[in-house]
Amino acid sequence: MGAPDIFDQRAWLTRIGYAGPLEPTLDALRELVSAHAHAIAYESIDIILGRLPVLEVEALQAKMIQRGRGGYCFEQNMLFREGLRSLGFSVTSLQGRVVRGLEIDAPRPAIHMLLRIDLPDGPYLADVGFGNLAPTGPLKLHPDVDQETPNELMRFVVVNDELTLQSWIANKWEHIYRVIPYPRYDAEYEIVNWFTGTHPTSPYLSNIIAAIPVPGRGRVTLFNRRLTRRYVDGRVERWSLETETDFRQVLRETFGLNISDEDVREAISVMDRRATRGPPHPFFA
Repeated sequence: MGAPDIFDQRAWLTRIGYAGPLEPTLDALRELVSAHAHAIAYESIDIILGRLPVLEVEALQAKMIQRGRGGYCFEQNMLFREGLRSLGFSVTSLQGRVVRGLEIDAPRPAIHMLLRIDLPDGPYLADVGFGNLAPTGPLKLHPDVDQETPNELMRFVVVNDELTLQSWIANKWEHIYRVIPYPRYDAEYEIVNWFTGTHPTSPYLSNIIAAIPVPGRGRVTLFNRRLTRRYVDGRVERWSLETETDFRQVLRETFGLNISDEDVREAISVMDRRATRGPPHPFFA
């Protein structure tokens, strides 16, 4: 694969606005997950523009750190993994089966990347790449324990030999994804990245998608023209983006993306030709 990747720890910490402790502890992990999640938005605009995400570390740094863009699950969690490893954390790469909006035991492919962090008091899950419901704090990989995060209450429940992440939303438990407990190789992420970035049925090819947690324990999600802000108490506010100016303003100011006028214009054009009609895809509702 050519020259070894070089991770710029200082640039990453500056990008996420982190000035806390650098020792590989649970307290530091909590602060790092929150800082990364609030600083680098989930977004898949490159895919709607026909650009398959590149998962080499230098490319991830160039895009999300130097150029001020966001990324989707593989990009986000690979960058975060390298940051954690540079600080001395023990990190294992995992995959998950997304069951958002589906039955808890739905037969789903492993299309999501997750991280297991091994600490003295046990293994934790870290995930900064699940868009509108990525945990904003680390979660202990232990079933049937309600766990607070800076946003939603979450827990794991056992389904066969997998732990299913659930989130307390609108006074009920919603399924998010099942965690496959076995380590994965980066080549497996390359395969799934190609599938999700090129398959004709992939929602990323046709829809403008972005998400980020915001102060006040809220989350903001963009799915095509629908901008949604959800609060932890169940309140929901929605707006419709009508013009190119609306999109430029929201993508740059709400999601913090350094994106050109040309890319915004082309993304809208593709969306208008191919986008999902009606309610958002269940993964991004």
